This record gives sequence, structure tokens and C-alpha cells, in this order.
Amino acid sequence: MKRIGLLSDNHSYLDDNILSYFESCDEIWHAGDIGSVKVTDRLAARKPLRAVYGNIDGAELRRQFPLDQRFNCEGLDVWITHIGGYPGRYEKRVREDLQQMPPGLFISGHSHILKVMPDPKFNLLHINPGACGHHGFHHMRTLVRFSIIDGKVTDLEVVELGKRGRIG
Repeated sequence: MKRIGLLSDNHSYLDDNILSYFESCDEIWHAGDIGSVKVTDRLAARKPLRAVYGNIDGAELRRQFPLDQRFNCEGLDVWITHIGGYPGRYEKRVREDLQQMPPGLFISGHSHILKVMPDPKFNLLHINPGACGHHGFHHMRTLVRFSIIDGKVTDLEVVELGKRGRIG
């Protein structure tokens, strides 16, 4: 069993409150729009980190993290990318790969819209953790935690971090 903390679209913002939600996690996964290497350094100092770069991420983050991460975790085939879409509306690049070899868990960010949706067409679970930063149009900052046991996602919880506001 592994406990996962999942976030996306923090756009350089990371406070101790966000980090506190990962204390019980074994790994942290980031679905892009990180914004700063300082963010990934802080996350990786706490727990093992898997991340992908997003459309706002510069050259330094793009050198450190890939566009896609595809791996096996506790018997579950996982694919993380930043711009991926969601069931019925996948990005073309993603859709073509899904038709060939769908994962059991597909994670994307980008939209700032929290989504947890099964996709019966591809027999997968899609998760977008929403956005945990203050930049964007979302109203509520969110992240997701879940466990993976024997190839299945269990104990999934959405964490609301509070309303998006101005910082600084």
C-alpha cells in the first residue's frame, strides 16, 4: 500500500498548510504548473516526488521533469501529464495513446478544475486535483490524497485549502 498526495497548478505558491497534508503520505505527485524549483525542492525534501512540467514552467523545471510520467505503483499503471483533458474530452496527443494502451489511473492538471471521474470507455480513473495556488480563475484551492492497494485507488479524499485570494 502507498499513500499519495497529489497537487497541481500551484504557480510557485506552496505554504506549510499544503505541506501538512502530505505528512501521512508516502509519495507526492505533482501534475504540473509548478512555477519554481523552490517548490519541488521543498516537496522532495519531505517525501519522494514524481512531477511533470506544465505550460507555465520554464527551462529549469523542464530539464528536471518530463512532459509525461508513466509508471507502475503498487500494481497500478499510472500516467501523469499536465495538459491531458478528461473523459470524453482528452487532448489529441493523449487520446491517441489511450486508445493504444490505457493506464488504470490517468492524472492531469491545467484546468484548475477538480475532477475525479471514471472513464468506462478506457476502463480508467481520471483525477485532476484542481489548483492549490492563488493564480487562476478557480475559487477553492484543492489537492487530493488517496491510497493505492493491489492496483486499486482507495480512500480518496479531496482537501479544500480555502478560497483563492491575493498573496503578498
